[in-house]
Amino acid sequence: MSAIDFSDPATIALLTDALTAAGVAGLEISRPEGQLRIVVSGEGGAQIGAHEAAARAPGAAPVVVKAPVAGHFCAEHPAVPTVSGNLPRSVSDTDILGFVRIGHVLLPLRAGRSGVLTRLLAEPGALIGFGDPLFEIELPS
Repeated sequence: MSAIDFSDPATIALLTDALTAAGVAGLEISRPEGQLRIVVSGEGGAQIGAHEAAARAPGAAPVVVKAPVAGHFCAEHPAVPTVSGNLPRSVSDTDILGFVRIGHVLLPLRAGRSGVLTRLLAEPGALIGFGDPLFEIELPS
């Protein structure tokens, strides 16, 4: 049996559709190289979170938030009016910095670290691949 590629947008979309059709509330998959969590809720639709297992030391060089999957990069939610150009700004580890759009699914991109969001490294609307750098966060000293 071959391993399932959880970084593939088609696989995530298939899992999301299957969970929704089955009435399952969610799924979490943890592996040594990372974690994938899909939560299906009635009002907000599916929410997908992916986290890389690598840890960073506090006070180190800026943290780069990378794409957990391939898709189209959205710096802001498509349904919210644009508020671009507000960098640098403080962010907490749970703040949503943007989204990866895979078909009709939006994958929220969480900061993962508290600090100052200093740079947007990808062009909004661009097709991005797994591991592409999207944001840069400077950690507090």
